[in-house]
Amino acid sequence: MILRIFDGLLPLVIVVLGWRALNDRHLFRAVIEFIALGLLIAVAWVRLRAPDVALAEAAVSSGLTGALILSALVRMRRRARTADADAPPRAEGLP
Repeated sequence: MILRIFDGLLPLVIVVLGWRALNDRHLFRAVIEFIALGLLIAVAWVRLRAPDVALAEAAVSSGLTGALILSALVRMRRRARTADADAPPRAEGLP
């Protein structure tokens, strides 16, 4: 009984988390939601009795891709900080 409820809620949670990861304005939170989405999809593969696909999903989607996106986000923020520090000060009233 509990597993049927879990199996019914799992696709709903996956869809909601995927939507949130795509529409979140805070990039760091969106990356974390994307990593959590990959882990939930891996759980779904386990429930579908495909543990080999679940392991690949967890390793590639949550592990490797999540780490690469997180690394890109850190580099973007670092580059934006150095660009702001190198920019000349603006005069008052100018855009």
